[in-house]
Amino acid sequence: MTEKRANSMDANAREIAASSAECFAKQGGSRILVAIAGAPGSGKSTLAEQAVQMLTAEHGLRAGLFPMDGYHYDDAVLEDMGRRPFKGAIDTFDAHGLRHMLMRLKANEDDVVAVPVFDRSIEIARAGGRLIAQSTEVIVCEGNYLLAQQPPWDRLKPIFDLTIFVDVDVETLRHRLQERWRGFGLAPQDITRKVEENDLPNGLFIMSNSAEPDLRVNNGA
Repeated sequence: MTEKRANSMDANAREIAASSAECFAKQGGSRILVAIAGAPGSGKSTLAEQAVQMLTAEHGLRAGLFPMDGYHYDDAVLEDMGRRPFKGAIDTFDAHGLRHMLMRLKANEDDVVAVPVFDRSIEIARAGGRLIAQSTEVIVCEGNYLLAQQPPWDRLKPIFDLTIFVDVDVETLRHRLQERWRGFGLAPQDITRKVEENDLPNGLFIMSNSAEPDLRVNNGA
């Protein structure tokens, strides 16, 4: 696959929405699940939100958003595991719970499904934080490890109808991550620790250990 030049956030979201709409049409009207994976700071959450809006506004589809961050282990669990300082690493998520929820959403047998949503302001996942109706035609799931190749994460990719990876260069990731934590009022030394000891290593792992997607978008602009 050839490397793509960096596009604007809007252009990338529009490409994702168009590819999702095309995939839905090929499925004959059955619900589809779309995965948007990438490193922390790659912009995947914003791309997913914009793609959902465009699917509705420009393609006339009923679309919903499902972030995988709702499957963070609680801080109390991470403390018991000795992994609290590494929150966000691949072993700090409930991979099996996420997989079962994806399968439930794919089956589309319930009139409505409540999914957890991570509240970054308090670093806690809120159970039942979002409702996805049975009438939802396209569900866009975004998260770091959706295309991870190590077990049990490797069981997720086959569930999706379309997979997308968001490429960003390392220096852009570093800058965005620093700005993210700066926005939460952290001291400079705490920002450096979080970025260099946790977020950026996680990002490098994701970039080198994710399966090849159906589509890549370069979001480094």
